[in-house]
Amino acid sequence: MKKILIIGASGFIGNALYKELNSYFDTYGTYRTDNKLLEKNQKFFQYDMELEDISILLDNLKPTIIISALRGNFNSQLDVHQRIINWIKVHKCKLVFVSSANVFDSFSNYPSYEYDKTLSDSVYGRFKIKIENALMRLPTNKYVITRVPMIFGATTPRVQELKTLHDLKAPIEVFPNVIINVTSIAKFTQQIHYIINRNKKGVFHLGSTDLIYHLDLIKEICDTLQLDDPIYKQVYDSNSDRYLAVLPKDNKLPKNLQITTQEVIDSVVVN
Repeated sequence: MKKILIIGASGFIGNALYKELNSYFDTYGTYRTDNKLLEKNQKFFQYDMELEDISILLDNLKPTIIISALRGNFNSQLDVHQRIINWIKVHKCKLVFVSSANVFDSFSNYPSYEYDKTLSDSVYGRFKIKIENALMRLPTNKYVITRVPMIFGATTPRVQELKTLHDLKAPIEVFPNVIINVTSIAKFTQQIHYIINRNKKGVFHLGSTDLIYHLDLIKEICDTLQLDDPIYKQVYDSNSDRYLAVLPKDNKLPKNLQITTQEVIDSVVVN
């Protein structure tokens, strides 16, 4: 049976992955800040990347799959990932790295595919690229890179933020000429489950099959949430349309694991 360690399992994405995988695999997770509930859970380990060496936990647990859903200081994260890479080089283990569409945020004229060159103008995007490049020096069967666009869903931080801004009568930032794709937290966790179960390797783009303008997306989500008269602040960061979308070409998932923008919009309310 596969033994999975989710690093950052107390964060939103990490916790959703734990809930999806726990019933099917021998799944463990790390959390950073004191948490009485997690302390009682034998499958969770307290770990602070600023103070501790991840190699000690890996030596003790001996996972066969590590999922990185870490957040926090970028330099500390780079150090952690280098230690993980050094560990998996000499152990029977694979790293599933949750990356971002932002690794392409310098390219604006077209959507990006799995093996396009990465280039980013943002600190966040360049940080993700550094870890991706380190992973790509490994044999392909040692890693999975999942590039993920904005994630929505009823309980997601993005949807909570929209509700909060609306309640405060504060402006919601929208980008009228940015064309994106998106995903839902439920579909993302199912996709990771499939990738692990089928022993997939390489680079995956896990966004919706179709594209939408950011402004239209946020308006439709606010309509679906029945938020009355939201205030939009339109931000133009370029003179022409700009793409920030990750589409699959080489590593397509089965139809039932693909998602449309409309399905993502529908996911923001609990059925």
